[in-house]
Amino acid sequence: MSNHAHAAPAPVGGRLLSPVTFVLGVLILAALAILAVRFIYGLGAVTNLNDGYPWGIWVVADVVIGSAFACGGFSVAMLVYIFNKGEYHPLVRPALLASLFGYTLAGVGVLFDLGRWWNFWHILAPGYASPNSVMFEVAACISLYIIVMWIEFSPTFFEKWGMKDARRKVNKAMFFFIALGTVLPMMHQSSLGSLLVVFGTQIHPLWQTIVLPLIFLISAITIGYAVVLFESCLAAAGYRRTIEMHLLTPLSKIMLGMLGVFLAVRFGDLVFRGALGYAFEGSVQAAMFWLETACFVAPFVLLKSEAARRNPARLFVAGGLLMLGGVLLRINAFLVGYDTGEGWSYFPSVPEMLVTFGMSAIEILAYIVITRRFPVLPREDAAHGAH
Repeated sequence: MSNHAHAAPAPVGGRLLSPVTFVLGVLILAALAILAVRFIYGLGAVTNLNDGYPWGIWVVADVVIGSAFACGGFSVAMLVYIFNKGEYHPLVRPALLASLFGYTLAGVGVLFDLGRWWNFWHILAPGYASPNSVMFEVAACISLYIIVMWIEFSPTFFEKWGMKDARRKVNKAMFFFIALGTVLPMMHQSSLGSLLVVFGTQIHPLWQTIVLPLIFLISAITIGYAVVLFESCLAAAGYRRTIEMHLLTPLSKIMLGMLGVFLAVRFGDLVFRGALGYAFEGSVQAAMFWLETACFVAPFVLLKSEAARRNPARLFVAGGLLMLGGVLLRINAFLVGYDTGEGWSYFPSVPEMLVTFGMSAIEILAYIVITRRFPVLPREDAAHGAH
């Protein structure tokens, strides 16, 4: 690994109670109240789910989109530990923290959609396992990955609590968990695409393809870099810190490279299957396809020059638009492009959306609390000297 001087991580400090954390707390309480009603009176009491649409915004937003947004840790770890790009090491911890909560909440979010939620323990019981199921593979990989990420992030807690011996022991075995943390996301992100492949003709031809596993995997890695850009700019503004442009500018170039691969695979597949014509048929699906595509193409326009890639505002907007493209790809594939037959329709209820907002609020609040109290972000004074 190349020798790069990195600022040691340190708590940001500051007070935890603010207008932002208060609003987040209100959203969390609202979500918990709705979930209490859901678990007592059933899915029908708070959702618009039906026999035609047994999966709604909770699965798509909290699990499918949430886990894609949580790929920042995996994407940065690949750069640092597999491609030996040691200069990006300061981004690993903050990216891993966001991934940690994204995946943990995605795992919890699965429980919301279980009709007989009191049987959730079947997930953990080998006797109920169905190894031939795509859903089993997704559940097993996500569960293992959540455990792996908590272990990967544990040195942060050990540093804070002065547990030097525990930190040394974990660091000795860290190579094994880093390897696992690279393989597991690849498996389940591709399997989320496989879930749609088995839906067959119920999925619109603009999204139904045998290469969906590859499309979902490449897009998740690309979104991971976009999330790192977006969060780094947001954290710098929120904490009044210097933006690490010496890292984000070259990272944005890597993101664009991955985005180019994604678009080549996406449109190459549409042309090969003869499905591109559906994008011009004047339907809601076609309009949503072009909106999704525009979000994926926009970062190339925003970050087309080296000077543009040094502009924090452009990095922030490009990252946000790319994340929106990832959201639309998954909403389009799982909901807009899903047709179970005549007479069925679905649009999320207000309580469903409030629960989704509440889940996001938990993640943001946890990020604020841990970065303020634990060594996650690089020490600011030392970070200045690294520029």
